[in-house]
Amino acid sequence: MSLWEYANPQKFMQLSRWVLPFVAAASVLCLVIGLAWGFFWTPDDYKQGSTVKIFYLHVPAAMMAINAWVMMLVTSLVWLIRRHHVSALAAKAAAPVGLTFTLIALATGALWGQPMWGTWWAWDPRLTSFLILALFYLGYIALWQAVDDPDTAADLTSVLCIVGSVFALLSRYAVNFWNQGLHQGASLSLDKKENVADVFWYPALVCIAGFVLLFISLVLLRTRTEIRSRRLGALLARERMG
Repeated sequence: MSLWEYANPQKFMQLSRWVLPFVAAASVLCLVIGLAWGFFWTPDDYKQGSTVKIFYLHVPAAMMAINAWVMMLVTSLVWLIRRHHVSALAAKAAAPVGLTFTLIALATGALWGQPMWGTWWAWDPRLTSFLILALFYLGYIALWQAVDDPDTAADLTSVLCIVGSVFALLSRYAVNFWNQGLHQGASLSLDKKENVADVFWYPALVCIAGFVLLFISLVLLRTRTEIRSRRLGALLARERMG
């Protein structure tokens, strides 16, 4: 069995119909456990107090905002190289989800930053690149809406996705590229010296798993909707021609 078989819309619909309920249920379970554990059963930080608990929303949302764009990049490249329509529709479906995660990360970052830095916003390299990433999400969604021909829209948005990947990369590694700025380094790391304490680490991992599964659920659901919409459009076009 080849992975490319599921680029066939019918096979994708069959598989996703079976997978989606399990992934959605797992995402809800992880989010409920992770957020409850993080907000109610972890201690306040000795420096940041209870404000640190925004971490359980901010960090997973920021991670998924970047990873959503990476997923869109991969599926866009698949479209450009192999012309599989499901990949283009999956990228289209992921964009509003990625934008939502980006806005959550920006909003929770402001709420976390104000008591820590004394300001809601700073033109920090990571924050600035993250804001530009949000604008690329908006541009990507708008471009899909502005072009009537679906294949042309897929081509143009794929090119935009490749260009926007520069800012997704900067959003992830800006702290490493520039040593200046208010934003802290990575909160979750394989390096124990940089990583948060275990009492915060374990619920954070559950929250991240919940956000990943939520992203997969929403993308599957939206891709299924896009496929149905494409089929409906094709049927209506045939009726008009007939």
